[in-house]
Amino acid sequence: MMELMTAPAPQAPSAPPRLARTVAITSGKGGVGKTFFSANLAAALTRQGLKVLVLDADLGLANLDVVLNLYPKITLHDVFTGKAELEEAILPAPGGFSVLLAGSGLVEYSRLTPEVRDQLGRIFESVKPRFDVILIDTGAGISDVVLYAVSMAHEVIILATPEPTSMTDAYATIKVLAAQQSREQMHLVVNQISRQGEGRTICNQLQQVVERFVQSPAGVTPKLSFLGEVPLDSSVREAVQKRQLLMELHPGSAAARGVVAVATRLQARG
Repeated sequence: MMELMTAPAPQAPSAPPRLARTVAITSGKGGVGKTFFSANLAAALTRQGLKVLVLDADLGLANLDVVLNLYPKITLHDVFTGKAELEEAILPAPGGFSVLLAGSGLVEYSRLTPEVRDQLGRIFESVKPRFDVILIDTGAGISDVVLYAVSMAHEVIILATPEPTSMTDAYATIKVLAAQQSREQMHLVVNQISRQGEGRTICNQLQQVVERFVQSPAGVTPKLSFLGEVPLDSSVREAVQKRQLLMELHPGSAAARGVVAVATRLQARG
């Protein structure tokens, strides 16, 4: 007797790859501790069970390798020029996260050429399915390279300090991101505070100024989401001098606890 042929059961469509949560960390002003904060935030998120990559987007003036005491043989420059594959440039860092390091002293990356835009965008899209969180450590200022790096991320953390110049530059950054990228919500972290609660006060002050003078092209006033504050702490200076993560050298310090609190709030608001 001829056996009846049964058609194979239809397979459910495969789920699209899960893409990383992408967060740009920028400051407007240099010297506020942005790269050090980015590295330690990555370590704190890793300790919370996430697979984290820090992308050094400070093209040409990179110093993430210095903060982490790394001596990379392969950088983004080698990937851009075809001398190495992307997988070779993704390096393990202290703290358990991964890094993509940019080269330093490379004048050709100081401005956003079409080639730099295409290469950076291609690399970013390639790594998004491989991680839970990607932190983009931008350069200082609001150059076209910085703004493009920020544009790749879904979320932005503005890092500021209580210094008037830092607050002014943070405001300028918020204004540009609202105007050019239609950002209607941004996170704020205040570093190097001298008293508890100072960070939230600064956030409220910035928000008041933003409400008076800033609107997105759609006429929406950007909202600042206060993520936390990191106190001025001598442990930070020691970690910088020793080129070690604060999260590993002094995990119980006040500054390290501040970074952990920021990481926890960031996760909660995801």
